[in-house]
Amino acid sequence: MKLVEIATARSGDKGDNCNVALFARTPADYELIKQKVTAERVKAHFTGIVKGEVERYEVPNVLALNFVLRGALGGGGTRSLALDSLGKTMGAALLRMEI
Repeated sequence: MKLVEIATARSGDKGDNCNVALFARTPADYELIKQKVTAERVKAHFTGIVKGEVERYEVPNVLALNFVLRGALGGGGTRSLALDSLGKTMGAALLRMEI
């Protein structure tokens, strides 16, 4: 299944870094996402885009995982020639991950 079937996402940016928060629809979905969506899998999903490390933070009180993607935006909004240099679409891209 794709993450979009059991989660929603929000993403943002700060300079060259992007954060993506995944929000599970149910507590059971949160447990599945916690198990399947690791920092390593997220980094692999964004191969060629994320140049730095990926960090994962668990936020169980809102059934969420927050990922910080370092070096993901080609230098950030003022330096990048990328179409989405502000990271707005990274959440939608992560929701396409198969688990």
